[in-house]
Amino acid sequence: MRANALKQKLAAGARVYGPFLKILDPAVVEICGHAGFDFVIIDLEHGPGTIETVQNHVRAAEAVGITPIVRVTENAPGRILRALDIGAQGIEIPQIGSRADAEKAAGAARYHPDGARGVCRFVRAADYSAMDRAAYFEQANRETLVIVHIEGVEGVSNLEEILSVKGIDVVFLGPYDLSQACGVPGRIEHPKVVEKMRHAVELATAAGVVVGTFVDTVENARTWGELGVQYLSYSVDVGILCDACKALVARLKGG
Repeated sequence: MRANALKQKLAAGARVYGPFLKILDPAVVEICGHAGFDFVIIDLEHGPGTIETVQNHVRAAEAVGITPIVRVTENAPGRILRALDIGAQGIEIPQIGSRADAEKAAGAARYHPDGARGVCRFVRAADYSAMDRAAYFEQANRETLVIVHIEGVEGVSNLEEILSVKGIDVVFLGPYDLSQACGVPGRIEHPKVVEKMRHAVELATAAGVVVGTFVDTVENARTWGELGVQYLSYSVDVGILCDACKALVARLKGG
């Protein structure tokens, strides 16, 4: 089991960048690694992937030295367990709205004494049992990155309690879902959304917890980075490809 380079960078105060991935070809992961991204978020919530396709994405990430994060479909111990067992170094759990939600997520991602993750060492994450069992359980607890998504007004309202939960490494503010919760779906730069996000960043920073968010422009990445957001997810593979193709077509057809 490898050391989690992303976790080390965050602990050192670095600002890190990585896209969400929906394309099923693991070559996309390799490209992201060669391009210099710090991590990729393999998206099972909104993407078409399965645990089998994710496993090959994780292998590709290991090959190019980029940290593989998996966003699961729900805050369910079985979903979290399967993603970590195939070697994901981080787990993103959606729709966290309360302290109880956060405790459930953190507990599902780590073994005793830090949690109650289902125990099996005959998995890819433990080199199919080739690793010493005691070393595996200890390293898994130490290296796993737990990221919880705050996507609704409830989560922002309960953020101080969520931040107090042991084992949460990053609170990720989902601007698009939050915009819907604020009654302005898709308008992520609306004052209502920005106000709640700024407040959340201030609370997390004061609590010493890393903050993350999603951006789809370089300008927004710089803005939130300057406000203290370390974990910046820049766009989605399909969106990056679409933007590049549109720009190319405009240049080709523009003469």
